[in-house]
Amino acid sequence: MKKTNAMRILESHNIEYEVITYDWDEEHLDAVHATQKAGLELSQVFKTIVMEDSNRQIFVFCLPADFSISMKKARALTGSKDIDLLKLDKLQMVTGYIRGGCSPLGMKKQFPTFIEEVAQLEPYLYVSAGLRGYQLKIKPEDLITATGGQFADFS
Repeated sequence: MKKTNAMRILESHNIEYEVITYDWDEEHLDAVHATQKAGLELSQVFKTIVMEDSNRQIFVFCLPADFSISMKKARALTGSKDIDLLKLDKLQMVTGYIRGGCSPLGMKKQFPTFIEEVAQLEPYLYVSAGLRGYQLKIKPEDLITATGGQFADFS
């Protein structure tokens, strides 16, 4: 199996993880579909959403596969006047990842990262390993450690 930057970062922090693989297809790259294909629980699979504010500052949000970001809460959390999804054509250039394989770990730069606070209710989370069809099983507090992130309410 190919080792990703996300895996290397977890190993550098001595964080235990497990790799879960699943079959993916170009037509269904969303987190809900990945959850179903991998046979996991929706509440435990966290998608990674990258946003950019009007000052071109980048923010990373991780939340359950079937949750949505409250733009009002995201603006308040980041102190941004305006914030929106990073344009898809900029995703790889900014993060090093493509849609359907964007991990909160191992981006080109360390961006402010927010993990939806409901993560604390789960013993484990699944986040993208940085490749389509690969999920990492880790503890919520380990995700905070590895990303330098914080738990927050933004959904």
